[in-house]
Order: sequence, then structure tokens, then C-alpha cells
Amino acid sequence: PNCKRIINLAPSPPATVAVPTVPGMCRVTCAHCHDTFLFNTTNNALARCPHCRKVSSVGPEFARTRSIIFLIFGLVVLGIGTGITVGTMQSAVEKGGLYVVYVGAFLVSLLLLLRSLYYCAMKTSLIEGPI
Repeated sequence: PNCKRIINLAPSPPATVAVPTVPGMCRVTCAHCHDTFLFNTTNNALARCPHCRKVSSVGPEFARTRSIIFLIFGLVVLGIGTGITVGTMQSAVEKGGLYVVYVGAFLVSLLLLLRSLYYCAMKTSLIEGPI
């Protein structure tokens, strides 16, 4: 029943595939493995390299602004925690639950400051240009 099929073993000419142009799609060089991949720069997110699977910032502005935002929030929460600690020091002797508030405020500020440090130390991938 399948005797009339023809199998062609000669290589076919490569077909040129047109890449659709997406606004914001750029060619990016990974900061870790220096390999090139495509990334849409219109969404403000971190890029994960498809080759080495490591995360980097595309362009220095994104990581810098996130670092400054987390630094400001961390310092504000640290100031609030310090103010609450100093303001309620006398009441904390009677009400032991205030120690939980102190620890919570300082822990949140520490996490925000560490996140700021993470963005500050993040490697930056290079944008080569549009497709």
C-alpha cells in the first residue's frame, strides 16, 4: 500500500524564515556567558539567559533604579523601626509583644537593604541593538 511513496534524500535549499518584527525586541549579549539572545526591552524585567540560565539586568538603568528604590524603602522602614523602638521603650517592659514589632521592623528593613545590595551588585547585559 505504501509502495508509491517517493523519499527524496537530497538536501533541500534552506528556506529563509522571516523573523517578525516586534517593537522593543533587541539583541542582547549576556553578562555572564557572553552569548547573544533576543529580549523584549519594553517590559521592565530582568533577563534570564537561555544559554546559562543566569539572571542579569538589561541596561544599567533598571538595576540602578530598583537598587535606589529598595534602599530608600529600607532606610524608611529602619527609621520607623528605630522611632518605634525609642518611643515605646518604657512600655516594652510591661507589654512583651512590642519586642515582636521591633524584630519585625528591623527584619523587614534588613531584607529591603539586602535586596538593594542584590540589585546593586547585579551584572548588566549589553544591548547590541534591534533585530
